[in-house]
Amino acid sequence: MRRRKATVFFIVFGVCLILLAVALNVSWILLNIREVALLVFGIIFFALIITGLTLNTIFLVREIRRNEQHDAFLNAVTHELKTPIASIKLYLETLKTRDVPEEKRREFYDVMIDDSNRLLNTVEQVLQASRTREKSRLLNLSEIEMGKLVEESIRIIETRYKLDETAIKFVRPAEEAKIFGDAAELQIVFNNLLDNAVKYSGGEPKILVKLRNSDVNFVEVYVKDNGVGLEPSEVKRIFKRFYRVPGLSTQEKKGTGLGLPIVKSIIKKHKGRIRAESKGAGKGTLFVVELRK
Repeated sequence: MRRRKATVFFIVFGVCLILLAVALNVSWILLNIREVALLVFGIIFFALIITGLTLNTIFLVREIRRNEQHDAFLNAVTHELKTPIASIKLYLETLKTRDVPEEKRREFYDVMIDDSNRLLNTVEQVLQASRTREKSRLLNLSEIEMGKLVEESIRIIETRYKLDETAIKFVRPAEEAKIFGDAAELQIVFNNLLDNAVKYSGGEPKILVKLRNSDVNFVEVYVKDNGVGLEPSEVKRIFKRFYRVPGLSTQEKKGTGLGLPIVKSIIKKHKGRIRAESKGAGKGTLFVVELRK
């Protein structure tokens, strides 16, 4: 709330300064209309003032928004780290202080393993986000059969969320779709896309994954979910670092806001493209990945 008030203040302050500068300059021009040299100088000086005030206001607003995104990221990471740690600690204390039946004990172990995996996934995302900013880091290129790679990502997500076989439908071409790329990096891409598709699909995810050879140069992978969808204004913003869709709190949807920026960075390194499409809130989201063969 405090940062929002600061944003409004600087916007209003910048607009007031611009209006004041316009009023003063117009008055000055009207009073000195006969002095051509002063008139030209005044117009130039006026343009410089307006430009400076405008750039200053834009800079301040961007800095405030960036700080808000950083704060949201820190809150999300803190939540993603603290929650599984607290859960594991609680179950361990219960196992230590109480005589728990064997069946319940196994259930506790499963929950702790899930929380440990969640904790590890958060740490790996933060580390991966750091690695993607290393421009000198080279890819470990090899020939990849995309059908097998996508199937492995589907298996990982089905295991992680204990999904049945009908939750994710995979459609692949009759012929193999092969590219040259870094298999480990591309695995991260499709793990993230499928993970998001499940998290934002509500109670019963229905996800369609389609692989096809679009032409002689590209392979396309479509990931479509039946989830919360996106407003048109959010479609491009979701690929920015730390950005989280307004209205979805950390408690409602787990995550750090780093997944899609990591995905875009990896695909860009592979000289590919990614885009998101949605018809609006509640109408699901489609991600299209294009990778060069």
